[in-house]
Amino acid sequence: MKRIAILLLVFVLTGGSLLADEGMWLPTQIKNLVHPDMQKLGVKLSPEQIYDINNASLKDAIVSLGGFCTGEIISPQGLMLTNHHCAFGVIQDNSTLEHDYLTDGFWAKDKSEELVAPGLTASFLVRMEDVSDIINAKLSDDMSIDEREKIIKQLSDSLVEAATKDTHYNARVKSFFHGNDFYLLVYETFKDVRLVGAPPSSIGKFGGDTDNWMWPRHTGDFSLFRVYMSPDGKPAEFSQENVPLKPKHFLPISLEGVEKGDFAMIMGFPGSTDRYLSSYGVQQELTKRQPAIVKIRDKRLALMKEDMDANPAVRIQYASKYAQVSNYYKYFKGQIKGLKRLKVYDKKKNLENIFTQWVNENEERKKVYGNALSLIEEGYKESDNYILSRVYLGETVFGSEILRFSYGFMQLQRLLEEENNEKVKAIAASLKKRAENFYKDYNAPTDKKITAAMLELYYNDLPKEQQPEYFRKLVEKNKSDFNKISEYLFAKSILDEQDKVMAFLDNPDAKTLKKDAAFNLFNSFFSNYMKAIRPQLSAANAKIDKGMRLFTRGLREMQTAKKFYPDANSTLRLTYGTVQDYYPKDAVYYNYYTTIEGIMEKEDPSNPEFVVPEKLKELYKKKDY
Repeated sequence: MKRIAILLLVFVLTGGSLLADEGMWLPTQIKNLVHPDMQKLGVKLSPEQIYDINNASLKDAIVSLGGFCTGEIISPQGLMLTNHHCAFGVIQDNSTLEHDYLTDGFWAKDKSEELVAPGLTASFLVRMEDVSDIINAKLSDDMSIDEREKIIKQLSDSLVEAATKDTHYNARVKSFFHGNDFYLLVYETFKDVRLVGAPPSSIGKFGGDTDNWMWPRHTGDFSLFRVYMSPDGKPAEFSQENVPLKPKHFLPISLEGVEKGDFAMIMGFPGSTDRYLSSYGVQQELTKRQPAIVKIRDKRLALMKEDMDANPAVRIQYASKYAQVSNYYKYFKGQIKGLKRLKVYDKKKNLENIFTQWVNENEERKKVYGNALSLIEEGYKESDNYILSRVYLGETVFGSEILRFSYGFMQLQRLLEEENNEKVKAIAASLKKRAENFYKDYNAPTDKKITAAMLELYYNDLPKEQQPEYFRKLVEKNKSDFNKISEYLFAKSILDEQDKVMAFLDNPDAKTLKKDAAFNLFNSFFSNYMKAIRPQLSAANAKIDKGMRLFTRGLREMQTAKKFYPDANSTLRLTYGTVQDYYPKDAVYYNYYTTIEGIMEKEDPSNPEFVVPEKLKELYKKKDY
C-alpha cells in the first residue's frame, strides 16, 4: 500500500517542462524522420519498440479514451491511467449528495466495486497505412469541393470495408496536411470501461481555473480506469461475465523520478492544432472568433458558478459542464495573448512573402501554386462577414440547454409530418434515453438565466440582417426584455421538465411541437443559419480549403530539407525532448518540477480552488511520501 501511495504522490507532485522538437509526429514517421534525433537526446528504445504492427510495442499501451482523451495501460490486467479531467464526467455521473465522489474521491477496493462508465470506449491503434496514392490518383485540383469529397468518401468507404472485413476491428480514413495526404487507421475498440479510482477534486483539480494552462502547477490530474474484454478476448458491451483486458503491452512504472536533461517523450491522441494556419486565419482568430468565444463563455461561466456556489445539488449537476466550458475559455484567453506576444501574424506574413517569391521564380510553380494565397485571402474576407454568426449559434444558442435539447426534436418533427410511424417510434425511444441523461444534470432555473443572457448577447452583437425574423419580432414584442423572453420560452415549452417530455414521447404529435416556444425559437435560429449563413461560409471555406491544400503542398515542396508533421486530428502522435527548466520572460524562472511544499504555499481554505485535503496535509507534516 505504501508503494502505491508513493507512486501516486510522485504522479501528483512532480511535473516537467520539455525542451522539445514541438512535433506531432505520426508513428510511421519515427523510424526514418525523427529517431536519429531522438537517439542524440538519449532515447533507448528502438523504432520498433515504439511502433510495430507485427509485434507488441509502446503503441499497444496507448489508448484513445472515448475519442477525446488519452489513456495508458499500466498493468497486465487492463489498468489504465488517464487525467482526472478525462474522468470528470464519469465521476460526476456517479456522484450524488450521499456519495459525492467529486468532492471526496473514489477508490474501488476490489474489482467488484469498480463503477461502470456507460458509453466510454477504449480504442487501440492496430495499424495505420498511407493510402495517399490510392486517393490522390482519383483527384485533381480542378474539381469542385463537392466532387472531391464524394470521391474521397467512396474510396475511403471501400478501403475501410476491405480493412475490417471478417474482423472485429473498426477503421476510418483521415486526411492530413490539409487534404494532401490520407491514412487508413484501423482500431480495436473496447466498450466495457470501468472507473477504478480518482482523487478528490481538491487534488485532481487543485488550482482550478486559476492554474489551468499555467506553470507552475500542483494538480494531481490523474484517475484510473480498467478496460474489460469478453472471456474469449474480444471487445464486448458491459457484462458481469467480462474479464480484465490482457494487453499486448503495458507501460512499466518507475519511481525514480527524472533529472534535468533526461530524455522524455509523449505518445497520445491530441485533438487538433493549426500549425499551418495562414496570416489571414490568424487575423480572424485574433480579432473575431476567439474574443467572441471568450466573451460569451465568461458570461455563461459566471451564471453557472453563481448557482453552483448556492446549491450543492447544482454544483454536482453542473461540475462537468462548467469544466468543459471553462477549459477552452482559459485556453483562448491565453492563446490570444500568446499570438500577439510571439508576433505570429508577422511571422506568417513573412513566410507567405517567401512562398510568393519562390512561386514567382518558376512558370510551372505559378500555374500550380500561383493563386493559393489569393484564394485564402478571398475566402477569409468573405468568411469574416459571417463567422460570428456561426460562433454565436454554437456558443449562445447551443449555450442554452433548453434550446440545444430542442435540436434533437427536429428530426422527430419531420417524421411526424411525414407520418412515418415506425421511424417515429424509433426516434422517440432514442429521445427518451437522451432525456434521462439530460435531465439528470439539468436545473431549469439556472438554464433560464443563462438562456436570457445568451439571447441578449446574440441580439446585441450580431448584424440584425443575419438574425432570424422570428427572433427579432420576439425581441421587439417584449421590448428587449430578455428575462421576460426566457420566462415565456420556459412557460410555453414542454422541454423544461422531464415528466412533460416523457409524456409527449409516449404519444408524440406534430401539433405539440409546433406550439412549443423553445422548439420554435431554436428552429428559427437553425433554419436561418442553414439558409442564410451556412451557404456563405461554405463558399468561403471552399476557397480557403483549396488555397490551404495548395499552400501546404507548396511549402513542403519549397522547404525540402525541413521535416514536416501534420496538424493533430485525434490520431496517435509522438513528441519528444529533454526535461529542462524554463525562463518564460525577464527575471522569471520555472524549475522543471514542483513539490508538495508548493501545494502548501498555495493553500487557501477560503478559496475552493486551493483547498488542501487534511489527509494530504498529514502526509506532508509526517514527510510520509
